[in-house]
Amino acid sequence: MNDIVEQILTYLQGIWRHRWYALGLAWLICLGGWALVFKLPNQYQASARVYVDTQSVLRPLLQGMTVQFNPSSQIDLMTRTLLSRPNLEKVARMTDLDLKAKDDYAKDELMGELLRQIQLAGAGRENLYSIAYTNSDPDLAKRVVQSLLTIFVENTLGETRQDTDTAQRFLDKQIAEYEQHLVEAENRLAAFKQKHGSLVAGSEGNLYGGIEATQKALEAALLELQQATNRRNSIKQQIEQSKPTLDVNPANSEKTLTLTLPIDDRIRATQQQLDNLLLRFTEKHPDVQWTRDLLAELRKQREKDLAEYKAAMQAPDTKAAELNANPIYQQLQIHLAQEEANIASLQTRAISYQRQLQELESKVNTIPEIEAQLQALNRDYGLTRSNYDAMVARREQTHLSQQAEQTTDNIRFRVIEPPRVPTEPSGPNRPVLMSEVLVGGLGGGVAVAFLIAQLWPTFDSRRSLMQATNVPVFGSVGMILSSTAVRRERLKILMFVALFILLLLLFMGLLTAEMMHLIKI
Repeated sequence: MNDIVEQILTYLQGIWRHRWYALGLAWLICLGGWALVFKLPNQYQASARVYVDTQSVLRPLLQGMTVQFNPSSQIDLMTRTLLSRPNLEKVARMTDLDLKAKDDYAKDELMGELLRQIQLAGAGRENLYSIAYTNSDPDLAKRVVQSLLTIFVENTLGETRQDTDTAQRFLDKQIAEYEQHLVEAENRLAAFKQKHGSLVAGSEGNLYGGIEATQKALEAALLELQQATNRRNSIKQQIEQSKPTLDVNPANSEKTLTLTLPIDDRIRATQQQLDNLLLRFTEKHPDVQWTRDLLAELRKQREKDLAEYKAAMQAPDTKAAELNANPIYQQLQIHLAQEEANIASLQTRAISYQRQLQELESKVNTIPEIEAQLQALNRDYGLTRSNYDAMVARREQTHLSQQAEQTTDNIRFRVIEPPRVPTEPSGPNRPVLMSEVLVGGLGGGVAVAFLIAQLWPTFDSRRSLMQATNVPVFGSVGMILSSTAVRRERLKILMFVALFILLLLLFMGLLTAEMMHLIKI
């Protein structure tokens, strides 16, 4: 520990011995440094603050109907790319700084200087940004900040509109292509159905459905044929019953001619209906009276028909002709002819259905292949149709989004503080620089004095001499100064201290003048 302390004392003595070199160098460094500090031009920092409002009332209302953008990610991307090389070149053109760059090297230096001096940072809250630029020309600094603010706003809005236009053009191109594919798929499907119409027809849209439908149609035709046959047989029976028949009346014990006519059935039915009404109503009821009138009319008609038949029976030669001239007989003959024609038509239809059923059943083996082809065509058509409809819907969403962007801004910029330049310069910080020059001058002087002491070593003690020479030192002789020499040494020390204090006073004076703005730059 004593060796270290002694070594430090030796170094301090060497520095003190060469103190004049240290003080002179400190004066030179301080005077030169302070002169350079005061020659530095004033720097003015122009700044602006902008708030980006991404909250839109229209966005929740159009959710699901339009393409939703993420404004926060767009703002974040623009803040990261605002100081890119193309934007800096645009700033240089807008502020005429590019006129100073005569070649590519000067242009690169200009871009680097702009990148170093421009500051973009968040201003303490979400979507609040601060843009600052420092330059010796306050007007230029303000114009640079204004240019950056303009680029920030235009690029943010322009990117969104450019993306929307690009998406619109892409969707239009894809829709045109899918529309062509859709037409081709529809043509292929239509041609297939025309070629295999009998195999894809029916309620189920396939051959099995056609077979089932044909079987049902055949069964219905056979049923109608059976019903028509029954009706024809019934008409024939009525025609046979319309001929007069002879009956004996036991009450008179004599032969009388009794005719059974077709109208007798209606009379019996009307009489039965009248009996049922009399069980529920009185004679004055409207339904009873109407039924009685109808029964009287039917009985009059029967008497008329009976008279005609009796007249025909009295003339045997003209019996058949008059029977044929009877309107009831003619009507029954007409119904019989109609039923015969209907039976022939139904037989033809049944034969046609049987032939179709046999033809369809002969094609059962082709069902799997036909259905597979039809399903493939339907699948291709459905996929193409769904993609086409989806793209048309997307195009409508994009168009609606574009209209919404033109109507209302999803991103609104509010300039909280427009670009401005303070009247007082923001730099350079001369007090700090002057303090650094002072510290550097004193440190440089001490370093030079220490270096000289090491280059021209001096033994200040017996021990250092013994360590350096490895020779025992038995004693030392001190130097005794005269009074004149002592006064001279004291005067030198006073002068050294005075010069050192003068340097400090000069620093304090310059610092005070700078802070009070007494020195005009």
